[in-house]
Amino acid sequence: MSDLQYSVDGAVATILLNRPHRKNAFTLEMVDEWAAALKSAAADDRVRVVVVTGAGDAFCSGVDLDAFKGETRGPLQEKELLTDRVHQVAHAMAALPKPVIAVVRGVAVGAGMDMSLMCDIRLAGRSARFSEGYIRVGLVPGDGGCYYLPRIIGVANALRLLWTGEFVDADRALALGLVSEVHDDESVLGEAYALAETIAARAPIAVEMIKRSVYQGLDQSLTSALDSISSHQAVVLSTQDSAEAFAAFKERRDPVFQRR
Repeated sequence: MSDLQYSVDGAVATILLNRPHRKNAFTLEMVDEWAAALKSAAADDRVRVVVVTGAGDAFCSGVDLDAFKGETRGPLQEKELLTDRVHQVAHAMAALPKPVIAVVRGVAVGAGMDMSLMCDIRLAGRSARFSEGYIRVGLVPGDGGCYYLPRIIGVANALRLLWTGEFVDADRALALGLVSEVHDDESVLGEAYALAETIAARAPIAVEMIKRSVYQGLDQSLTSALDSISSHQAVVLSTQDSAEAFAAFKERRDPVFQRR
């Protein structure tokens, strides 16, 4: 079986980290496959939402250090390893216009935690434990933790976790805003797929424009953000997607009405 499995079921794609015997610690080959899977999801018109999760009792314990035993790299080679290989996933995630949901059970440590932070939404099982463990071995977060974490939980909370390397359980992660929901381990994946199906049923162009607007807005002034959204709205209103969504709402075919 592949160490990383990519599959599509209807409108939802799944990326499964599949090295449970190593708590899904990743190799460089897995990174290559992970980035390729994200690019496949971006190019596939069937796919509207991506779910990322880990096999067994962990999400991802970071890089597999055993895979690099005996290797000696200088500063330039270390930088190139991160920039050219490991950071592929961050760049592919940033380029993916479709929603990505991470399902975390067990540990998400170091680069494994960073990989979960790259996703748009995180759902946790009760066994989830997060740690930016780099500081414990005298390192800085090498896969985007210093970028993503303060944007998600605020600067002070992020700095505490980055400076201490302490573990955060599911309940504290929810309180910090690190995850959106906590469920029993047995049900969290099903809850994530239900959420994915709900989002997938929405007008896809509007969904993608919302994602783009939110992330662009983090680095824009209010004036620039409103200017961008007025352009996006004009484009969305011209699409058949928008017209069908509006008709479904008026005719009470919207899933919100069907759940009542």
